[in-house]
Amino acid sequence: MPTTQTLLEEAGHKTQDSEFFNTVPPGYQRGKHKYVAVLGTVMSGLGKGIFSSSLAKLLKDKALAIAPIKMEGYLNIDSGTLNPYRHGEVFVLDDGLETDMDLGTYERLLDQDLTRDNYTTSGQVFQRVLDKERHGGYLGRDVQMIPHVTGEVKRQLRELAMKQNADVVFIEVGGTVGDYENGFYIEALRQLAFEEGENSVAFVALTYVIEPPALGEQKSKAAQLGLKKLMEAGIQPHMIAVRCQNPVTLSACEKIAMFSNVPMRRVFSMHDRESIYTIPDAMRRAGLDREILTMLNLHSRVDQSHEDDARAQWQGYVKKLKAKPTHEVKIGITGKYASLRDAYASIDKALEHCAAHLGAQINTDWIDTTKLEPEDVPDAVKGFDAIIVPGGFGHRGTESKIATVRYCRERGTPYLGICLGFQMAVIEFARHVCGLEHAASTEFDKDTDQPVISILPEQKKIEGLGGNMRLGGQDVALEPGSLAAFLYGNQTLVRQRFRHRFEVDPSYIDTLTAHGLIFSGRHPKQPIMQVLELPTSVHPYFIGSQFHPELTSRPLRPSPLFMGLVSAAIRHAQPGLAADVPAMRWLHHAKDAVTA
Repeated sequence: MPTTQTLLEEAGHKTQDSEFFNTVPPGYQRGKHKYVAVLGTVMSGLGKGIFSSSLAKLLKDKALAIAPIKMEGYLNIDSGTLNPYRHGEVFVLDDGLETDMDLGTYERLLDQDLTRDNYTTSGQVFQRVLDKERHGGYLGRDVQMIPHVTGEVKRQLRELAMKQNADVVFIEVGGTVGDYENGFYIEALRQLAFEEGENSVAFVALTYVIEPPALGEQKSKAAQLGLKKLMEAGIQPHMIAVRCQNPVTLSACEKIAMFSNVPMRRVFSMHDRESIYTIPDAMRRAGLDREILTMLNLHSRVDQSHEDDARAQWQGYVKKLKAKPTHEVKIGITGKYASLRDAYASIDKALEHCAAHLGAQINTDWIDTTKLEPEDVPDAVKGFDAIIVPGGFGHRGTESKIATVRYCRERGTPYLGICLGFQMAVIEFARHVCGLEHAASTEFDKDTDQPVISILPEQKKIEGLGGNMRLGGQDVALEPGSLAAFLYGNQTLVRQRFRHRFEVDPSYIDTLTAHGLIFSGRHPKQPIMQVLELPTSVHPYFIGSQFHPELTSRPLRPSPLFMGLVSAAIRHAQPGLAADVPAMRWLHHAKDAVTA
């Protein structure tokens, strides 16, 4: 009796002879790669990315190679045009793809740079299918959702496994089971499990237990119905994570286990915790990693010594995170999406990383500059130990951001400008120090006669920008002896991620530098400014970057620019602090504090 794999291989492209549509890439080894599929029920926003990346981290700690992928149901090709109020921040990968914020969660927890292979949307899937059809790739067959669209999903998963030589591919399906837009993903995963065979695919369902205050007890009926929807799609979950504000009761877990045919040892209470970074250890104590290893027959690939070292490092970080802080600082963040923390999730996490390493409690205050007049800025931002002006697009709130920069520069408040915040610092300095009263960006004023920030024709040719943004990882040459170089461990070349269209106009650089502004980071070959700073003799900490340092901050390797800002904020809050305090030692003496 031929196996499913044999039938697939024999079918090849002879789709007129067989219903088995071959989506197995050449060289693919069945059994080498395993898959964990994470799906949500009841409601979206349950934390599938957090659960998936936490479980993936436990397996990576065991020296298994991990390749996560987020599969979104919307038709957008990428996340670049999505409103942050709807989907949170846009996370930019090193190769330039604009993605969902969950990719940031994977990168931080796995400490791993991802690529465009780790993200897909319905729009991408359909585009590839239609491109193949136009080029005769289906040999005359009528192209259908099954087998061609589902086949494209399976092909992408297998190619990802091969490209990244993954022991385990973690698949997160966006949205909720029962949504029209992700139905073909779920069907593709059902087929994948059928084709790969036993011990190859593990299904994990996230669900939600309701706890109405008026009732005073947890209700699991919605969770049961959501899981029923998953089983109706032909998928039997192997593990269930139950979201709830409080620890899920034994009774609720028993009902969910009974209704879904999942053993109690594989039903995990994923209730709210003080930090997402404590979830991996909670999973390990519950034995979820061992259950996955058993289901996928992976115990033989575990490196115990590697796991011990990785666990010790992570527990050291979590211990710092939980420790009683020795400092307290107040940091203001100005932006037009201030009412939604997810719009600046990576900034929030970058500060959290620094807080743990520097023993600080960071109280952040999000200031909506679109509701603030420039003359009201001094009263709004006084009392902060540091200010961050983050990235953004559009004219709204920019004059208040410029007023914020001026306040920080003149009052000695530690300042970090990111992307737009870098550009606002250039404009503010040009206006109030260089005397260029009409200095502006052509993004906001196309007719300005002093375009210190603009898109230059020669830059379009250099970077191939056209109408698109400069996206992804780029090298930044740092000036030896500068604050920026010091923060990056005296490196002279670092790689950072960009997402912008506008640059400092080179014709104004001499004027700006003659008045004391230092461009300490530049494009290695072209006149493109990428880091600015003021001398530490003039200002305690004033720095801006055209790139987004928050995108590469990791729990065990916090962003140098954020570490410098928080250290300076601690000194601002406690001027008499001794030099041997960690924050001061890091900022002034520990040359090797930042490692590659």
